[in-house]
Amino acid sequence: MKQTANEPLGGPPSPPPPHGAELGAPAAPSNLVSPNGWLPWFLLGGLAITLLVLGGMTIAARARARADLERDTIEGLVPVVTTIHPTRTASQVELDLPGNLAAFEETPIYARVSGYLKHWFTDIGTRVVEGQPLAEIETPELDQELIQATAALAQANANLEIARSSADRWNNLRKSDAVSQQDTEVKVGTWHARQADVQAAEANVQRLKEMANFKKLTAPFPGVITIRTVDAGTLITAGSSKEIFRLARVDPLRVYVSLPQAYSQMVKTNDEAVLTLSELPGETFTGKVERTAGAIDPASRTLLTEILVSNRDAKLFPGAHAMVRLRMAAGVPPVVVPVNTLLFRTEKGVQVGLADANGIVRLAGVTLGRDYGTTVEIVHGLSETDAVILNPSDSLESGVKVRVVPAATVSAKPAHE
Repeated sequence: MKQTANEPLGGPPSPPPPHGAELGAPAAPSNLVSPNGWLPWFLLGGLAITLLVLGGMTIAARARARADLERDTIEGLVPVVTTIHPTRTASQVELDLPGNLAAFEETPIYARVSGYLKHWFTDIGTRVVEGQPLAEIETPELDQELIQATAALAQANANLEIARSSADRWNNLRKSDAVSQQDTEVKVGTWHARQADVQAAEANVQRLKEMANFKKLTAPFPGVITIRTVDAGTLITAGSSKEIFRLARVDPLRVYVSLPQAYSQMVKTNDEAVLTLSELPGETFTGKVERTAGAIDPASRTLLTEILVSNRDAKLFPGAHAMVRLRMAAGVPPVVVPVNTLLFRTEKGVQVGLADANGIVRLAGVTLGRDYGTTVEIVHGLSETDAVILNPSDSLESGVKVRVVPAATVSAKPAHE
């Protein structure tokens, strides 16, 4: 065999050096290289797995962040509200209302006969009893008419006596046929006519005597004189619209209050009422409900209620204003809610928003009772178990989904804004 110049003499040719190795470089240790060269591939696989795990974790984290963002965005679109439960009031309702005091009886006193006021016996503020004289009227014309009527009665009696005797005489003559039946009947008829004349004259005299009794004005019932309009010598005309006195019975007094329609079914006869007046601080007056009008006033939607109050010491005056506290037994006591739970709708009246366990809103119509300023009574439409929304938006509607949170963490955003 022919030997090349690069081949060593006397032996087989040497294997070529590894790729990239320089001639004369020391050889790698044999214990670092597996027989099949798996180490590089193993390292590459571990690196790839590590990259895949890190990529998956990154993708999952991004997915969770996206889901959290979507959930937060959706929750941010749901209105946040807080709710309260109504508070039940006591079984006895106390209602403060303005009242007007009026006399138990009050009447103007007019003149029944014409003449001149001769003298008055009572002035304003005078307390009188029934039948007590108040004034006297001088009636010269009436006195003369009574004298004339009395004379006419005497004349009628005289004519009656003549007619009676003539009728008796003609009846006797008729028995002997001395006179005709026609003439006898005329005499008897004249007698009967004179009897009617006497009765008419007596009635006229009695009428004038009754009129003469009105010369003295008397009190028709016990009370106090509140008005006097004439003095001695004043011309009095019967039938005139000008009153001479006004008499009022002031014990007991009537007190009239206008009870709101919401309480019209609660008030009962003999319910207690307590009166206070600003001019009598510290003093109270107790009365009882006497009656009601039995009908609601369509203008004010109130029930006129009458209360009787004793006034033996005459401290209360008719026509005065008083505050009346009515104490009524409520069959179902009303509940109380804050005023910032109310919605005022023109077409539906007063409403409140209620949230159920699933956060669905329902608008409920309510009937208002007493207003306490920061709270208000709900007479009808709510119960203690209802969850009432605080500070509802004017645009809140039934069926809206809301999120109820504790009051301490409520945001400033109103419901359904």
